[in-house]
Amino acid sequence: MVTLVGAGPGDPELITVRGKRLLSQADVVVIDRLVPRSLLAACRPDARIVDVGKSSGRGGGAQASINRLLIREAKAGRRIVRLKGGDPLVFGRGGEEALALAAAGIVCRVVPGVSSVFAVPAAAGIPVTHRGLASTVGILTGHEDEKKDRSSIRWPHVARAFDTLICLMAVKTLPSIVKQLLTQGRGSATPACVIERGTWPEQRRIIGTLGTIIQQVRKAAIQPPAILVVGEVVRLSRKLPASAALPLSGMRVLVTRSAEKATVLAERLQDLGAETETLPAIELTALPHSARFAAAVNRLHETDWVVFTSPEGIAWLVRALQRMRKDLRVLAGCHIAAIGEKTAEAVRGYGLHVDFIPKRFSQEGLLKAWPTGPKRWARAVLFCAEGSREVLSLGLRSKGYAVDKVPIYRAAIPALSKRAAGRILRQDFDAVTVTSASCVAHLKELMRAAGLSPRFSRLRFISIGPITSAAVKEAGGKVAAQAEVSTADGLIETVVAHGNQS
Repeated sequence: MVTLVGAGPGDPELITVRGKRLLSQADVVVIDRLVPRSLLAACRPDARIVDVGKSSGRGGGAQASINRLLIREAKAGRRIVRLKGGDPLVFGRGGEEALALAAAGIVCRVVPGVSSVFAVPAAAGIPVTHRGLASTVGILTGHEDEKKDRSSIRWPHVARAFDTLICLMAVKTLPSIVKQLLTQGRGSATPACVIERGTWPEQRRIIGTLGTIIQQVRKAAIQPPAILVVGEVVRLSRKLPASAALPLSGMRVLVTRSAEKATVLAERLQDLGAETETLPAIELTALPHSARFAAAVNRLHETDWVVFTSPEGIAWLVRALQRMRKDLRVLAGCHIAAIGEKTAEAVRGYGLHVDFIPKRFSQEGLLKAWPTGPKRWARAVLFCAEGSREVLSLGLRSKGYAVDKVPIYRAAIPALSKRAAGRILRQDFDAVTVTSASCVAHLKELMRAAGLSPRFSRLRFISIGPITSAAVKEAGGKVAAQAEVSTADGLIETVVAHGNQS
């Protein structure tokens, strides 16, 4: 089976829920030039991606060869998603592909997409209809079949029949389109707007009239993809906000934290206008049950403090206790310390009270502000990740505590990231977020394995805090900015500040 799926006009979040679900199930995904590459993160790790993109003046798969590819893969029994920009049946040759598949006896279904016809003007602050201004809309292509002797657009009828005219793929042929409209009676003062890469972070809009728009577009060096909007509704764009006005519009950010958190961080950055790629650098896995862990648990009844140095620690402790047929009741009588507010929130989520949180969210901050109250047993247990820093354990020993530092989980490089690293890390980014020393080390290893080590020193890192920044510098990288508060919110605020300064 082949499914023609509309990817939407550019913003990767404008694909439909159904389209994204089918994308995640496909054996083969055949993509166009304008499909946002970040959508490919939704594909199965073993899915085969085939790029058949065509652009003006460049090579690419001819339509006949694309049709043959779809037919061949479908006859091999594979599930194919043909991912096309915008809507697959609006000026995208989706109809030709569907007819070729039908002629070959192959089942073809269509999942409509958000068309750039309406989405791009909306993103530029232009409603294509508006009471009192526009009740009709005409849709044209600026790129007709090159084999035709002459245009099949009926300009005498089209030019004045519609209140709003929308012309897709209009950059190369803009002069001839404007000439036709002026010749057929549209006035030179008619408002016109050209929108480049609509709904993308780098979206630009050029507002003028039919008399000025050609010169304005040339001066701005507008490049495809772009659409032309003509009509009185264009005047509203001066009053309505364009999506490109968001704080991070035009900024490309690589997000590298753990898989479950990378998506959340990326979505928040996208909401601020950034174009993001996620390359999870950390995957947390359980450590085998150890005698060291069992001994520490069995001595909790004579322990003053239990310390958690990450939000994940409490969940991994619960899992490890379950393997011993125990639960969090073993912490009864212990004081609990958390390295920061997010870690404290995670601990409270299990119904536990947190006795101490430092003002500075780091092992150094925890140690410096450590409570000086009475000790019953002068004993502390740190449940942490394998290979975590020794600052806190050494510091507590210097304060007279017997310390058990007990690793209960490890941070590894995700297998999926190993496969995607080459494709993602060859791209250019305005910023790369890093949230731990492990994140930095794993990213450097991913680049080394992909043969991209020289690029590491050229990345502009935005770090969650001083420890992570030190890891970046030690690895040979450049810290462009560091969050004042070591939280996801602090990191996002720093990305915004850095973007405004760039």
